[in-house]
Amino acid sequence: MATYERFTSLDRFFLDVESDNTHMHVAGAMLFEAGPLRTPEGGIDIERIRQYIGSRLHLIPRYRQRLAYVPLENHPVWVDDDHMNIRYHVRHSSLPRPGSLRQLKRLAGRIMSQKLDRGKPLWELWIIEGLEDDRFAMISKTHHCMIDGVSGVDLMGVLLSASAQREFDAPPNWNPQPAPSGLQMLRDEVWRRATMPLDLLGLAREAASQPRELCMRARDAATALTGMLGEGMRGASDTPLNRSVGSYRRFDWITMDLADVKRVKNALGGTVNDVVLAIVAGAAGRFLEHRGITRKQQEQMEFRVFCPVSVRDPSERGRLGNKVSGMIIPLPVDERDPHRLMATIHQNTSHVKESKQALGAEVLAAVSDFTVPVLLSLGARLATRTRAYNMIVTNVPGPQLPLYMLGARLAEAFPLVPLFVNQALGVALFSYDGKLCWGFNSDWDLVPDLHDFVEALQTSFAELVAAAGADQSSGPDADPATNGDAGARRGSRQGSGAADDAPTGSSSQG
Repeated sequence: MATYERFTSLDRFFLDVESDNTHMHVAGAMLFEAGPLRTPEGGIDIERIRQYIGSRLHLIPRYRQRLAYVPLENHPVWVDDDHMNIRYHVRHSSLPRPGSLRQLKRLAGRIMSQKLDRGKPLWELWIIEGLEDDRFAMISKTHHCMIDGVSGVDLMGVLLSASAQREFDAPPNWNPQPAPSGLQMLRDEVWRRATMPLDLLGLAREAASQPRELCMRARDAATALTGMLGEGMRGASDTPLNRSVGSYRRFDWITMDLADVKRVKNALGGTVNDVVLAIVAGAAGRFLEHRGITRKQQEQMEFRVFCPVSVRDPSERGRLGNKVSGMIIPLPVDERDPHRLMATIHQNTSHVKESKQALGAEVLAAVSDFTVPVLLSLGARLATRTRAYNMIVTNVPGPQLPLYMLGARLAEAFPLVPLFVNQALGVALFSYDGKLCWGFNSDWDLVPDLHDFVEALQTSFAELVAAAGADQSSGPDADPATNGDAGARRGSRQGSGAADDAPTGSSSQG
């Protein structure tokens, strides 16, 4: 029997806003210790990896589906791909041995610059061998219409394991279901629209049994939606980071010690996310100053970041698709004092949370599902044109224990957030096994000095750690071994720093 699954308005949004210059894939670079996947010739056993990934696809059926469209209204749906070929999706490449992290970053940028083929399942995994220190990399690309950050972590749970187990079971037989005809989808769409009033009537009856709760929820929803639309229309300041992007990307990354980040939180107040935003604010201010925007000019700016927020219910863990909203948060990029910076960030985030901005975006998505599916896309396009925010900063929590693929240990994982039409730099974070892994995605031409931003970010973090150390050293339980500049250097330079990607004597990565 022919089967298909209709897109939600939020999943459709990421298809609608994609263009030749704005690629809507979420991605990442994962670095593994070669271990048991090393071949006798010194390469990586790609065939075993392909077989293993193929054995797990029954747990993520969306990865064997492709796009189709309802006739006339052109709404996207998922159908099984009867030409699914694992060799197309799991690709094999190599760096010139011994490949450096700088070479890997450049290769990752080129891979991120290529759109996914909409005629096939919308994902790719690149296995990159030849990396120095007996490691290999796995670069992942998955269209945002399939996953958000939290479901991406769930996907890691399918491919990776907490044990170093090397064996795996053969996959069950898979028989793709036939795709529906255009006539069937059109008939189903007519029926869906005809029965929509009945669905709304059912919701109304349910709400009528709890009128007080209904009024409170309606009031909160209306307030949140009004506040969100007001923030979106107000507009952020113009900066060199807000120009129309091209199709080519740079990708850089660093790691920080998560314990150092938490030390800053405990000493200066706020949350881990507040510390992240304070680090970004300090980096953005220094970077803008490097670009010729003085501190005095920055005082007059409204520099705002968009922070995605998961609204995924615990019962929905393991499902693909998007369950995400977001908040727009102003950052004091002119502030250099670590204590005032953290206090202002915490005040701003608390105010935005109280305003229920995230609920407003969720309401808009729900309204789109029940009315015009492109409503969310139109609203987002309007927000982009009015420059509602300057940058995306997304922070996804991950497992705090080592993970393995066929016995090969995952050392680090660096996420990538896609760029929208006039955002030339995006920042994504992923916490894993005691590390905070930062991934920086930027436009190749607009941000040739990406490493300068990364170095400014390391400086910003070092100052916060130093301030936290000074506060702790003045307390009765101070531990000198964890305070001061040593902790800052350890936290900001651990892993692969921006210096690995900065060429000598030039502000361009070439």
